[in-house]
Amino acid sequence: MKYRAKIGVCCLGRYTYDVAAALEIYKNAQADLKTIDDIDWVVIEEPVIEKAEAQNAAQTFKAADVDAVAIISGTFHLGHLAPTIDRAVNKPILLWAFNELPYDGGKIRLNSVCGMNLNASNLYKSGNDCFDCVVSATIDRSWVDAVRMRAAIEHAHIGVAGYRADGFFNLDIDELDNFRKTGVLLDHYELSEMFSAPVDGEVTAQWEAQVRRLFNCRGVTDEQVRKVALLCETTKKFLDDNKLDALAVRCWPEYAKTFGIAPCAMMSILQADGRILSCEGDAEGAETMLAAAAAGCETPFLADLSQVNFEENYALMWHCGVAPVNLTDGVCDCTLDTYFAGGKGVTAGFVMKSGKADFIRIDTARGKTRVFLASGVAEPMEKQLSGTYAKVRFDCSVKKLLETVTETGVAHHIVMCYGSFMDSFRKFAKMMNWEIIEP
Repeated sequence: MKYRAKIGVCCLGRYTYDVAAALEIYKNAQADLKTIDDIDWVVIEEPVIEKAEAQNAAQTFKAADVDAVAIISGTFHLGHLAPTIDRAVNKPILLWAFNELPYDGGKIRLNSVCGMNLNASNLYKSGNDCFDCVVSATIDRSWVDAVRMRAAIEHAHIGVAGYRADGFFNLDIDELDNFRKTGVLLDHYELSEMFSAPVDGEVTAQWEAQVRRLFNCRGVTDEQVRKVALLCETTKKFLDDNKLDALAVRCWPEYAKTFGIAPCAMMSILQADGRILSCEGDAEGAETMLAAAAAGCETPFLADLSQVNFEENYALMWHCGVAPVNLTDGVCDCTLDTYFAGGKGVTAGFVMKSGKADFIRIDTARGKTRVFLASGVAEPMEKQLSGTYAKVRFDCSVKKLLETVTETGVAHHIVMCYGSFMDSFRKFAKMMNWEIIEP
């Protein structure tokens, strides 16, 4: 399910043009808006012609606390109108023009594109880069999904359990800088809070039955299966009790030492249920996963660019065993394995499904936040090693991909999203005024 956001819409005009025709197109556009799920529309029904009307529209949007505004140039109009709305609302803007109508007696009827051009120039020259432009009878749905991404992060409650993994300095962030850029204030918790809460024995037994239904458990002990089930229950309760939208977990080495197993298998199960859990204390990874889910990615997966094959031009996107179990290829045997942490790893093991996939990473370096983007296709492969992984052939050469990642210092965790989201991801990065890195 995509994130529910709130978007304001208004139609600008000037009576020296065919405002009546523009309003008819506007009415049809509103009907199309209503077909978009999980968006609350704040619509100004009447045309915005004069400065006072723009002020009233702006106050309506501000009072509704919209996440973004679509400003339609129904016809050409006064240059004051869009900046008036921008100043009051201070949210991402879509500048939207209609295609020109057939001429009427040699007279241009809308001049809508010129109105959009006027607004873009005024906003840009006033220092606003947080706008996008479209010429269409209907709204740009990729922009709508970008709004969802921004809103999901801005309104999110994200926690960090423990700290980042030992030595993973590149996953560390300046929390107040992150707050300034995203609106997220991270809440910190002790790891023990995640697994020490009292649980319902009957519910835990249900989790154990689910673990055994999802995985071949021959490679682990009954006690390890019980601990996975216990972690599913305590972590779900922890997320619900603290009203967390996402959680970054320091998953090693303390979990194996203190609780007896690593939390990988639990994370695989809960992520398949739509929970956002990033491993190794990766807060920006959690934010990235949350943003991807807001745009419609069903279960985003935090992966490593683990192996590259230059001759055959593919890479292995791997992690120790935390990928959502619903992403299995349906062919291999899904197993629980204990190949690390002295037999206390207890990770999921399967090949991930084939299909189109996009890759995204919000990543801060040298004071700048960037968004890494890539696209490719996951291909079938045999299960040959432990962990969760996919063989991916990228749209660019894998050599170029690796050079881009290493030369720009992108963190080693990248979020894998099955489906096509690149237009929304690019618009989201622009909306956040973040640099885009693409191979």
